[in-house]
Amino acid sequence: QVQLIESGGGLVQAGGSLRLSCTASGLAFSRSAMGWFRQAPGKERECVATIKWSGTNQYYTDSVKGRFTISRDNAKNTVSLQLNTLKPEDTAVYYCAADQRMLYTSRYCRQNEYDYWGQGTQVTVSS
Repeated sequence: QVQLIESGGGLVQAGGSLRLSCTASGLAFSRSAMGWFRQAPGKERECVATIKWSGTNQYYTDSVKGRFTISRDNAKNTVSLQLNTLKPEDTAVYYCAADQRMLYTSRYCRQNEYDYWGQGTQVTVSS
């Protein structure tokens, strides 16, 4: 049974930082691309960042470039998202997801290519 468990969310003031982590079990983590997605109230879920199974390539949506960093540790089956210079518009539930197709591009992100999803962790940024 595949499980993705996110942690690290919370309430932070604008300009602050958080580090989200996702621990995976039940899948071939080192052969899975991983992604972070978010859904704000009343909005569709969007892709935030993805990382290739090797960790050598990443994708970021434009609104987070230069502020967020995705990384992974295949020895620990974890993927992390460092969130810096947070803005109120970053407020959302953040989800991690796994893509086992072993096809990866850093040019775009397609949510329907991700097979497994976590339950999400809330990030709230106050102004």
